Amino acid sequence: MSSMTVPSRATSGVTFAARLAFENICHTFDGRKQTLRDVSLVAEPGEVLCLLGPSGSGKTTLLRIAAGIEPQTTGRLLLNGEEIAGPNVFMPPERRSIGLVFQDFALFPHLTILENVRFGLTALSRDDGRKAASIALERVGLESYADKYPHALSGGQQQRVALARALAPRPAVLLMDEPFSGLDSRLKDSVRAETLAILRESRATAIVVTHDAEEAMRMGDRIALLKDGALVQAGPAEELYLRPASLFAAGFFSEINVFEGPVLNGYVETPAGQVETALPEGTAATVAIRLNGFDLVEGDEGVEGRIVSRRYLGAVELLEVALSGTENLVRVRVRSGTLSSKGRDIRLSLRPDDVLVFESGSENA
Repeated sequence: MSSMTVPSRATSGVTFAARLAFENICHTFDGRKQTLRDVSLVAEPGEVLCLLGPSGSGKTTLLRIAAGIEPQTTGRLLLNGEEIAGPNVFMPPERRSIGLVFQDFALFPHLTILENVRFGLTALSRDDGRKAASIALERVGLESYADKYPHALSGGQQQRVALARALAPRPAVLLMDEPFSGLDSRLKDSVRAETLAILRESRATAIVVTHDAEEAMRMGDRIALLKDGALVQAGPAEELYLRPASLFAAGFFSEINVFEGPVLNGYVETPAGQVETALPEGTAATVAIRLNGFDLVEGDEGVEGRIVSRRYLGAVELLEVALSGTENLVRVRVRSGTLSSKGRDIRLSLRPDDVLVFESGSENA
């Protein structure tokens, strides 16, 4: 897929970004299952906020509440400080100035690309609607496809048409539900980069739902991590990766090896080495070590291990290593070419920046 250049004249479609705030949002499905638990979160004007979490964590429900498709059970939703959904207020979706890009793009097969984009511009005359739709298509680099039908476009192009349709009414907030999940893995990077460039140019506040941590880190100014309907942690990607609030958060952003042990004299002993911690003496601790948190060392440094299996993954190799003191194999990622093809016995030391210590059974580091 070729790189896309956004034409300068498309900036006539820029809107004014809004601040969208969720206050103590709870949602119960069918009066029994609680899908959201007291979620408070703010999408600041012009930022891309990624809602991240596993299936069933409440991401899409929160998006549907923002769009007005689903009412919350309790809590409030505010747009630029104005309550648009709460105990006594429910603004209908068409009045919220909130656009929505569905997971499956939801294009009408019997309409041309231009007519698909024009479909939601009901407040404009036919001519004005076609002009606004043309500007939106130009913004996403598809003006030459205006008279074609959806079946003639690739998945990446259809995704951009859906984005153009959502941006055409100039929404203050744009919601995107797993917008890249249906794309070929080879196209995802380029389409994602193009989409982010379009969002920056349009200046709309955007909330993007994803279950992919790397995707959230690539796109989001901030990330909100959800689990079982509750907000686990929110902040920039660097903060969530380097300072995860829980073992769950640590494991969501990188593969980890996990060990348990008590704190003795300011350290936790693990089969991979001794780990320093500020947790109180005697605390039951959980140590998480990222797969790239090991260095290969020589001599008497580190701990001795034996390679049980190794897999070549291109730039890196993935090792499974047996260590004394545990029956579980430890997973280690090393740069390809670091090890000889025949060597099995190695020595490992830990990189402190890739070792995290949590109080066992607690959500706090």
